[in-house]
Amino acid sequence: MPLQLESVTGGYTTSPIIQNINLSLQNGEWLSLVGANGSGKSTLLKLISRIILPQQGIVLLDGKAIHSQPPHIVAQKLALLPQQQPIPAGLTVRQLVSLGRTPHQAWWQWELTGNDRQKVEAAIKKTQLENFSARLVEELSGGERQRAFLALALAQEPKVLLLDEPTTYLDINYQLQLLELLKNLNQQQQLTIITVLHELNLAARYSSRIALLKQGQLWEVGTPENVLTPNNIAEVFGVESVIIHTPVGLQVCAVSPL
Repeated sequence: MPLQLESVTGGYTTSPIIQNINLSLQNGEWLSLVGANGSGKSTLLKLISRIILPQQGIVLLDGKAIHSQPPHIVAQKLALLPQQQPIPAGLTVRQLVSLGRTPHQAWWQWELTGNDRQKVEAAIKKTQLENFSARLVEELSGGERQRAFLALALAQEPKVLLLDEPTTYLDINYQLQLLELLKNLNQQQQLTIITVLHELNLAARYSSRIALLKQGQLWEVGTPENVLTPNNIAEVFGVESVIIHTPVGLQVCAVSPL
């Protein structure tokens, strides 16, 4: 198992937001964290990515405690695409993606090796940014910019990719483009993915499993069919719903607030 959480509790103050989370992921699995606003989804992602130190419990990456490993070692195995990234002025897409090779370089190394350049070009190709590689990141559209930062993460060659609300601010076309790209990476490269998603129907369509959070606790974990039930949706979101089976799988139709 590339990633495992054992009794993880934590937050930003002495009062924990996340409480006693136990989770494990298999290679090539896609897990989506869903829940109402304030349920702790992004906080849990920060605990997993070692941005926040747990107050209790442990996060294991390849069987080793993630918070006790050097940052560059963690970055060789795990990459995070946060909800909002600062836009670097004057940096081209290729230069941005090249930063993904930093965890694999010695501290005195300033230039990319031939292998590094191959990894950068491969990440640009995977994200379909060949025609944008010389463009400034600040000149890109929202969807193009999101792909550029995804390419940066892929250049790290992670085994686990974390994404915090990657479809926010994107229209439906760009949302589907990004999620289809992640689906291909997940299936073809066995890349383990954890996403925080607000849109239940996108989570149901693309995820192997869904972790339903309520007030910082794990309400239920399982396949979309087992987790996204009218009872669970009513308990966690306070919404009456109907489950519809469509050509792209299970979809949730919200009827009314309870």
